[in-house]
Amino acid sequence: MSGTIPRRPTEAAAIAAAARSARPLPPVESLLSAQRLCQMRGDRAGVRLAAARSARALGLEVAE
Repeated sequence: MSGTIPRRPTEAAAIAAAARSARPLPPVESLLSAQRLCQMRGDRAGVRLAAARSARALGLEVAE
């Protein structure tokens, strides 16, 4: 038995569609307050997500 998860045909189509559509980001102030809230709650994944979205909203390069 292999440990890889098979990709579904609809998954590739959904990823391609999401890549084609531009999604507006919330204001940077909201993203930074969300990041601070995640820091206070100890949510490391939330901190990284809010930081990456803040950087994208500012037009900075983000390493995934």
